[in-house]
Amino acid sequence: MSTEALLTGHRRPPSRGAATLGVVKWSYLGIAVVLAIVPFVWMVSGSFRTEADLFGNPASLLPHSVSLHGYTGIWQQLPFLRQLGNSFLFAGVTTALTLLFDSLCGYALARIQFRGRTLVFVLILVTLMVPFQVTLIPVFIELFHFGWLNTYQGLIIPRATSAFGVFLFRQSFITIPRELDEAARIDGAGHWRIYWRVILPLAKPAIATVAVFNFMNLWNDLLWPLVITSSQTMLTLPAGLTLFGGQHITDHAVLLAGATISIIPLAVAFAFAQRYFVAGLTTSGLK
Repeated sequence: MSTEALLTGHRRPPSRGAATLGVVKWSYLGIAVVLAIVPFVWMVSGSFRTEADLFGNPASLLPHSVSLHGYTGIWQQLPFLRQLGNSFLFAGVTTALTLLFDSLCGYALARIQFRGRTLVFVLILVTLMVPFQVTLIPVFIELFHFGWLNTYQGLIIPRATSAFGVFLFRQSFITIPRELDEAARIDGAGHWRIYWRVILPLAKPAIATVAVFNFMNLWNDLLWPLVITSSQTMLTLPAGLTLFGGQHITDHAVLLAGATISIIPLAVAFAFAQRYFVAGLTTSGLK
């Protein structure tokens, strides 16, 4: 900007190239928003439609005739409240245990000097490359010997830690100045007090990020509850919705209604943790 423009307080109008680039950016953003929102709108709309309407007008985003069959069918054909409670118990308790164990492991890797620390961290990262399906059968056999099949402990305990959470907490704890540890030690604090009173309050973004990611993955988990449980009363909601998909017929309205209801807790969780979630992604080594 020229000196004359600075003195007069006028800004130079944007060039034609900059204006064109802005239009292109907003156009791409608008297309991305439409592509992201349309499937959700169709899903919610489909939950209020009849089978004839769904098959007769599959591309329509609005129902021609509103029907509550999808939502009433969930209550009539499923132990809905029990499976919803199972989902909250499975996702909530497992997420809480993950936050505790992963943050403790991340603290040890970030703040405690011991031989083989780097090797341990590398081995944890290597497990991220191992598909969950590879360990599914060995874990199933162990749970069978423990007598934990079709139980809550069988659902929760094998999923109570995650390599991703350890990595994220470790990266977040490294950014916290070590002078805080030294000041706490002068006051007589040990590792547990430093971890609980000093490190964790400064790692809220990492806590929110791990909590949202784990709660989302566990809530939507389909394979693990189907393998471990064998009764409708132990299934989680996503696993219970598979009962509406048969070999020859599928009740699409009930399936879409259940999917709509199952999204609500995820949206609420992300809305409450959004500020910390974004900050955690930008400060924990995932830039």
